[in-house]
Amino acid sequence: MSSPARSVHPLAWWLWGGALAAAAMQTSAPNPFLLLLIAAVACFVVATCRGNAPWSRSLGFFLKLGTAVVAIRIAVEILFGQRGVPGHVLFTLPRAPLPPWAAAVSIGGAVTLESVVTAAVLGLQIAVILVCFGAANSLVSPYRLLRCLPPVLYEAGVAVTVALSFTPELIETIGTVRQARRLRGVPSRGLRGMRGIAVPVLEGALDRSLQLASSMDARGYGRRSEAGNMIRVLATVSVAAGLLLAAVGVYGVVVAGSLFGLGLPVLAVAVALCASGLALGGRRAQRSRYRPDRWGGAEWAIVTSGLAAVAAMALAHALEVPGMVVSFVPLGVPPVPVLPVVGILLAGTPAFVAPARRAARAVSQPSVEAVPV
Repeated sequence: MSSPARSVHPLAWWLWGGALAAAAMQTSAPNPFLLLLIAAVACFVVATCRGNAPWSRSLGFFLKLGTAVVAIRIAVEILFGQRGVPGHVLFTLPRAPLPPWAAAVSIGGAVTLESVVTAAVLGLQIAVILVCFGAANSLVSPYRLLRCLPPVLYEAGVAVTVALSFTPELIETIGTVRQARRLRGVPSRGLRGMRGIAVPVLEGALDRSLQLASSMDARGYGRRSEAGNMIRVLATVSVAAGLLLAAVGVYGVVVAGSLFGLGLPVLAVAVALCASGLALGGRRAQRSRYRPDRWGGAEWAIVTSGLAAVAAMALAHALEVPGMVVSFVPLGVPPVPVLPVVGILLAGTPAFVAPARRAARAVSQPSVEAVPV
């Protein structure tokens, strides 16, 4: 008898999505074909591995948001874009005079096809980054992601989760109260209806907050263990230094293209410092997990596939492979480099190795977490 398919560790999906987003941020003049390939790989993995939970349908929202970003970027370029770029003039807008101190800004003027295409590609880059994080959001339950947070960040994660769930619960409560008043023949609109809806909604919110506080107190939420001042100082310094080095490492990989200089070695040191700081800071928080998520070979394969895309893009950028940095002045079709294409295609490996693929239509249920009292 075969065992049921387990779910992939939430951090593996977020690391994979973050790696794809980092691959899309590799250069300030990106190749549109590589960006479209990254988005296609992300959508393919989501279509293969997602379930039927409500958060699994969030990728469509990110796709619409990305389309809006591209449209806004083109509109901004048409209205306030850089003028004087040689190319094919599409149309000319009335020019508004500006004072001398705003000489770098232009309103109106000749709009060229080259400037519009460049703006569309830059907007596409932002849209693809949104799609990458939307893919991770569609594959991971927020409750399971909360359970995987380090102990030092768990309380902040609970606060964020409660805050994010407030608005949907409020809308649902208002709809329920309004429907009940309509069934009783009581007005539900206007000033009288608003006054009649506000009281039960506030009363329900107060009851839910008291129930939440009681349940959290019964599970020992906020319980702290004794920790010395030295441990707290070391944890704070380690995390702060790790975040600073992480910023330097990301700049080295993404912007400077220094893979082995300011790139991967600095990122490795940053990860080690952040991990040690979070481990030291987590000694004060005590909590237990019921059936914790396992990290196995599938998770390593998923993370490695995302890192392969980042490494291929960074290596091609460091080697100055044609097609990594493109310009549409003069207008032309940019070449497609083979090395980053192979790395991006490897990022689609989760569609074939994820355990959840065998049960892609199963509804994910949040696990129960017990905190010792």
